[in-house]
Amino acid sequence: MTRADDLRDALVARVDATGFAAHGLHVRVGDDVATHRWTPDVREEIHSVAKAVAVLAAGIAADEGLVSLDEPVRSMLPAATEVTLRDLLSMSSGIDLPWSETMMSDWPDLAAEFLSRPSNGRVFQYSNASTYTAMAALSQRVGDIEEYLRPRLFAPLGWSDLTWRRCPNGRVLGGEGLELRTDELARLGLLLRDRGVIDGHRVVSEGIVDAMHSGWIDTGSPGAGYRRYALSGWDGPGDVWRLHGAHGQLVVFARDAVVTVTAHDHGGADAVAEDVGNIAAE
Repeated sequence: MTRADDLRDALVARVDATGFAAHGLHVRVGDDVATHRWTPDVREEIHSVAKAVAVLAAGIAADEGLVSLDEPVRSMLPAATEVTLRDLLSMSSGIDLPWSETMMSDWPDLAAEFLSRPSNGRVFQYSNASTYTAMAALSQRVGDIEEYLRPRLFAPLGWSDLTWRRCPNGRVLGGEGLELRTDELARLGLLLRDRGVIDGHRVVSEGIVDAMHSGWIDTGSPGAGYRRYALSGWDGPGDVWRLHGAHGQLVVFARDAVVTVTAHDHGGADAVAEDVGNIAAE
């Protein structure tokens, strides 16, 4: 039995005991891997975990000298604001545009609508429109985001035949809209755990990955695991950081362990993330 086996078995027992509606589990500790499935292995929407992919898109473009994360987006899109790509990707633009099922079609141009709204200053304001606008801006430098990422990110991760859902204007959604199998999502976790390297190939600079769980922004939330946010990463609960998508899509980092969960259980996901940290620390 490896450490990955032990962690998997403990998490499976915990999921089964609590009734959490998990679909798949992938555990990597060091070089050891262990997996478990509760449902058939199919691609599923990863929801807000896609925000990490958007951050990597911006990071790769920055590595190539095509953009700076601290560059005002008005240099890429019509806007009268000093909001930067970093502000948009870290949800610190201070611009409020609540999520709705029709968000992508409620306005002729969602990015223009978002950037036209007033900002409360450099404070946390979570919105899928923020990531969408960041990708709309980035596309002005790199072209179509999906096509730009195919050789640079999707291929190294082994994500073949992958498409990113789009808005009526043909732009990738940015903050959602990607479907992956559990093991495919785990490849993203491995890339981040190893600070931008996978299979011996550097995909993105260490600094971009580090910024996904540092330089935290105070969210003002009292909830454990929701008090601090960075470039797509949440701090906690406890001594971990995580990517967290709706309905229980989790990539949890606990020292040399990375645990990937796919599920359809929004309410139970926080406890699972906490369990990962607690069990990994044992």
